[in-house]
Parts: sequence; structure tokens; C-alpha cells
Amino acid sequence: MAINLSKGERVSLDKGLTNIEVGLGWDPNTATGEAYDLDASAFMINAAGKIPCEENFIFYNNKFSPDGAVEGADDDRTGDSSSMDDELLKINLSKVDSAISEIIFVVTIHNAEERKQNFGQVRNSFIRIIDKAKNEEIIKYELDEDYSIEKSIEFGRLYRRNNEWKFEAMGRGYKEDLNFFLSKYN
Repeated sequence: MAINLSKGERVSLDKGLTNIEVGLGWDPNTATGEAYDLDASAFMINAAGKIPCEENFIFYNNKFSPDGAVEGADDDRTGDSSSMDDELLKINLSKVDSAISEIIFVVTIHNAEERKQNFGQVRNSFIRIIDKAKNEEIIKYELDEDYSIEKSIEFGRLYRRNNEWKFEAMGRGYKEDLNFFLSKYN
């Protein structure tokens, strides 16, 4: 049975959990006329809060982390996925470089400024963690705030404390686009 989290809540992952998937989902408001292209990214951060190298920024144009631990999602350009998750990242926790202390999952709206789009026009947003060995959802966080001016959201993060992986439901919205996160974590 999955643990449902609220914003800011944290939970430890089971010891021995190795292969997980991070599913991200949303339903855009199709009545606006413009297509919605939401993109999931992962920032593999060191203890200083920075990506050690550009390859630790996982997105649709760089799908694999240098340590082989993270495989990025295919780019769903419509949000009309027939599966539960619009974008899915695969992670092998045992392969994550020891210099990486957290992995932050960000979703941005591509060309949000030009299309006058924001997360207030997106419904049913969530992040979930799936145990691949059991093919079972173990954690889910449904974003329930009205992000009416935000173009990007840090959905959640995996972080390592004392050789144990934990997950935090973040739900932090920003008015900025992907470039903001590149400068923040670079």
C-alpha cells in the first residue's frame, strides 16, 4: 500500500530498495487552445547543492547520468499519455555516485511565457515512487495547491542521509523557466 504524502513530508525508503521508477503525471487544460509540453528533469546534486558536471542534469536531451544510475524520461509533448505517468524516470539507487547527496525532480512548462501557460492550468499533478522489484507504488504526493503564476515546480527529491535514501514531497513553485534551475544548481 502506497504512502500518500503532503507537502513537506518526508519518508525513508526501505533498506535494500534498489531499482525504482519516479513517475510524474498531470492533466493540462486543453480548452486553452495551445498544446502543453511539460518536461520532467532530474538534478543530481552534491553536498554543496550543485551538479558536479552538466551530465548530472537529466532531461530529454541527456537521458543518462554519468554513473548509469538515472535514465531520463521520454518527452511526452502533450500530457495525453495513456499510462498513469506522463513521464517516467528509472533509477538504480545502488549505482548513484557517492558524491551525489540528492536528486531533485523538476517539471517545467516548455514555452510557458510565449503560450501564456502556468501550472494553475494543469490539474491532477503528482509524483510517485514505484518499487520495480514488486512493480508496486510505494509513495505518492499529489500537488493540490493552485500554482496560478508558476511555470515550474520542484515536485520532490530523493536524498541520502547516513547511507539511507529518503523522499521529500516538495511542491515548490517558481515563476521562472528551466534556465533558472540550471543557474541555481550549476
